[in-house]
Amino acid sequence: MEGMMKVAVMEGIGKMGYTQRPIPTPADNEVLVKLDYVGICGSDIHYYETGAIGPYVVEPPFVLGHEPGGVVVEVGKDVKHLQVGDKVALEPGKTCGHCEFCREGKYNLCPDVIFFATPPVDGVFQEYVAHEADLCFKLPENVDTMEGALIEPLAVGFHAANQGGAHAGQTVVVFGSGCIGLVSMMAAKAMGVSKTIVVDVMDKRLDKALELGADYVVNGAKEDAVDKILELTGGKGADLAIETAGTEITTNQAVHAVKKGSNIVLVGYGKTGMINVEMSLALDKEITFKTVFRYRHIYPMAIDAVASGKVNVKGIVTDIFSLDDMQNAMDKSAQDKANVVKAVVKIHE
Repeated sequence: MEGMMKVAVMEGIGKMGYTQRPIPTPADNEVLVKLDYVGICGSDIHYYETGAIGPYVVEPPFVLGHEPGGVVVEVGKDVKHLQVGDKVALEPGKTCGHCEFCREGKYNLCPDVIFFATPPVDGVFQEYVAHEADLCFKLPENVDTMEGALIEPLAVGFHAANQGGAHAGQTVVVFGSGCIGLVSMMAAKAMGVSKTIVVDVMDKRLDKALELGADYVVNGAKEDAVDKILELTGGKGADLAIETAGTEITTNQAVHAVKKGSNIVLVGYGKTGMINVEMSLALDKEITFKTVFRYRHIYPMAIDAVASGKVNVKGIVTDIFSLDDMQNAMDKSAQDKANVVKAVVKIHE
């Protein structure tokens, strides 16, 4: 497909603009996808506000966005499993396939991964993208491309629940009711846990958690979260904690709130990168800490969970913006976190 496409670019901290680039031509093992929706992730907002995450520094003009869903419009000659017209969710990271981590199946740890919107690799707030066909997952008839865009954050939630060993009979407490907290809660429920408790300090986010199936919510700004969790578990504590807020307070609340021998899964990135943990209590309880970096082998599971109705992933969306409104989309997502739980960008009107 020849022609030019509209691309939203970050021109500097807090500044979005636009440019035109050629529509890419897919390689033999790629497909060209006309993008319908791209989610705005917390990492996009962090780059937008600060210009960097750790060693990854934005050099404008830079394209944000790594949560895409769309429709195949062109197929490379070696691609057999996809055809023009297929709806797809795109897994945004291409790995080397040869390092020890890829060979062990832990490809999310590949040191040479090329990941959308991780500098210097551009993301996909644009009209089209050519992407490796094996990383484009066909969506069932009853799953739309907005849901396809939300498979990426849902995959993080499933990886967190997997890392924690979530299973039937458990009570799971999730700290943080933003996008990743909500998808972690829904993933745990889809994996059969018996009770979910969600902790946050924003009522609107807690209301969204209840709407999406949380059994209990706790506003940590209005009551002692640990006391309430112990009350809700008959004094036993939770079987598993998933920490998505990335704060020292919530991490230590998790240590206090779980029973002995439990798992705590750390998902949230703190602003400083440093957290002091009450290690003596963690040792006494023989807590196992697990961490999450993206996901691996999750997309088919996540798509099936949405298709079967086990996860209402579209329910996390609070705001939809057009590609023509990217400045407002990024500003509102950054400045109104109490109300914007999850925003998506509609690429084509």
